Amino acid sequence: MKTSILIIYTGGTIGMVKDPVTGSLKPFDFDHILKQVPELKNFGFELTSIAFDPLIDSSNLNPEVWIRIANLIKENYEKYEGFVVLHGTDTMAYSASALSFMLENLGKPVVFTGSQLPIGMLRTDGKENLITAIEIAADYKNGKAIVPEVCVLFENKLFRGNRTTKHNAEYFNAFYSYNYPDLAKVGINIHYNNAVIRNVSDGMFSINTNLDMNIAILKLFPGINKQTVDAILNIEGLRAVVMETYGAGNAPTDEWFIDSIKDAISRGVIIYNVTQCPSGSVNMGLYETGVILRDIGVVSGYDITTEGAITKLMFLLGQPLDSDKIIFYLNKSIKGELC
Repeated sequence: MKTSILIIYTGGTIGMVKDPVTGSLKPFDFDHILKQVPELKNFGFELTSIAFDPLIDSSNLNPEVWIRIANLIKENYEKYEGFVVLHGTDTMAYSASALSFMLENLGKPVVFTGSQLPIGMLRTDGKENLITAIEIAADYKNGKAIVPEVCVLFENKLFRGNRTTKHNAEYFNAFYSYNYPDLAKVGINIHYNNAVIRNVSDGMFSINTNLDMNIAILKLFPGINKQTVDAILNIEGLRAVVMETYGAGNAPTDEWFIDSIKDAISRGVIIYNVTQCPSGSVNMGLYETGVILRDIGVVSGYDITTEGAITKLMFLLGQPLDSDKIIFYLNKSIKGELC
């Protein structure tokens, strides 16, 4: 029996080929994927593709798309050994993070990938990324998936999806995981780092698509003023804020700033402290400025990415949980998103 893989094409650079008449780039029909990437025949896998119609530029991605992807995986979960999600690079880390929270008891690989150059261009990175993503999605040992989690495959590395950030808009190594080891390195062989891959859950697979988008980001910068801070913290219906702070979670100690944060917290708004540094962790006990935030009720995000923080908040706020329980789970790793 052939190994079967479902390819979900949401849109993005990878699915573009040059029109022979106009010379412009256009999406290719993924029903004819073997014509574009004939190397896939060598796997002997049964490949099925589903393409979104219309295709979605990653800059237009929203939670409704995440829900569509989750539902497609649920509807096809028993039919396929693995799933490859082709996605634009700009928001791939957000989508991979969101799906990691939405897919419960995942026991099969869900591999996000894309490309910096269209698959129809001579020097494309798309073919290699697609081929490798499919190989990883199909990789089983003793009847169990080697990587039973949501991940991102780009160039020659496999990352945990909710630990990933796009860090390069120019070169093929577009993604990086600053605070968590690679799940695999790809060379002549694929070398899996089994010690850092999540274990398969024994529960039944399901999806949870309840999301609450009433959140905002407050990015601190020298000279930020009260009007800016209050405009964000007083958004109607706001339930949580990802506050991007300096270094190990530090922020201004001006009285007006602390009072604005305290007022928001008193109104039930959760303030989630995430460092602006791509590498490292929030430690609100390290400096006096961080201690003040901790003492007024700001929640530490530890080493979570901004993408992970946003999608985790959307997920938790969408559940029937009170604020204390949400804060409990924000401080806890639920899908390997923080240490």
